[in-house]
Amino acid sequence: MIQRNIYKKIKDHLQAKEITVIIGPRQIGKTTLMNLLKIELEAAGESTLFFNLDYEADSTYFQTQQNFLAKLELELGKGKGYVFIDEIQRKENAGLFLKGLYDRGLPYKFIISGSGSLELKEKIQESLAGRKRLFEVLPVSFEEFLHYKTEYAYTAKLKEYLEIEVEGLKLFLDEYLNFGGYPRIITEAKLGEKRLIMDEIFRSYVERDIVYLLNIDRPDAFTNLVKILSSQAGQMINYTKISAQLNIALQTVKKYIWYLQKTFIIRSAMPFFRNFKKEITKSPFIYFNDLGMRNYALGVFGNEKISAHLGFLFQNFIFNLLYEMIIQQGGNLHFWRTTDKAEVDVVIDRAGQVLPVEIKFMNLKQKTVKRSLRSFIDKYSPENAWIINLNLQATDKIGKTRVHFIPYYLLLTASLSDTIFT
Repeated sequence: MIQRNIYKKIKDHLQAKEITVIIGPRQIGKTTLMNLLKIELEAAGESTLFFNLDYEADSTYFQTQQNFLAKLELELGKGKGYVFIDEIQRKENAGLFLKGLYDRGLPYKFIISGSGSLELKEKIQESLAGRKRLFEVLPVSFEEFLHYKTEYAYTAKLKEYLEIEVEGLKLFLDEYLNFGGYPRIITEAKLGEKRLIMDEIFRSYVERDIVYLLNIDRPDAFTNLVKILSSQAGQMINYTKISAQLNIALQTVKKYIWYLQKTFIIRSAMPFFRNFKKEITKSPFIYFNDLGMRNYALGVFGNEKISAHLGFLFQNFIFNLLYEMIIQQGGNLHFWRTTDKAEVDVVIDRAGQVLPVEIKFMNLKQKTVKRSLRSFIDKYSPENAWIINLNLQATDKIGKTRVHFIPYYLLLTASLSDTIFT
């Protein structure tokens, strides 16, 4: 079983009165986490009850709050108990339903999970304001993937492993770039089975979350949009061009992209600006939460060897690593681009302090700073800048800015404030 870093945080929250809400894409491991929590609680002598709204038999208890409470009292009594509800998005007016239960001051702790559809139902967010804590389960991170592949032999000494096993690390990187971080994909050894599983995940997402729950009338256009975006990961999207390609309205394109973000398939990076007129601020860069999903949509799942795409795939990979750091340490991720074609892949903005990041999928032999990064440094004078690459670790200086050449794997064991980056 793949050990997830978020598990301890969710477990610690079980002692809070708030509703514990576990969200994330379909088949990312939410149910597995809930079952693990249930097992631990029962081993400690606690009373638990588990519902899955994908099952019709369980759904019958949710017709009214009175029916549901009667079931809870029957199984748990009126004492303390932990109630798990999986696939909460299947319940109509789930937010009001849960709010009513929470506000009764019941002795039960509620732990619920939902796919991205939960986020689309804004009424749930509004109804549970101040009554919930959200835990977002992402695809298995590269760090979690490495620990699983090395059978947790280096959990306490990952940094040393990364520094010594450079060649072996490249093989793991290649596998992760090709297949991504869905748990079932990682644990399956056979390539053919991996492809079947990813096909099932993608079709289930489109047919159940998108067509059924969101009532999209053009699933073909939606699917083709995912394919188009997969070929443009790490690049600025052109809404007008995509609208013409799919023969759908511009606003429909924007709505579909919003759906993709809210259902955890993609995330966006908006332009960084300080009110300079030359900078382009109209369209975002798009990145996929899971590289395997991106490769599947592009038709290269398990066979991503095309040099034209590898640079952008690695850029997507690094963006996801930086996103994981930002979640822990605060800040926002942007990109920077001007009308004279100066461009920086990622700009980290933390409390007004900016950190430009260039991403290079190559083994660098010397410290070279390209024109675009120099342009950003000249304009904003950041204290530090990063050039993330495959192998080179070094430091240079341009004016007052320290430029750090950073092997990508150092991002796994360091923080934004680590001395090697500052």
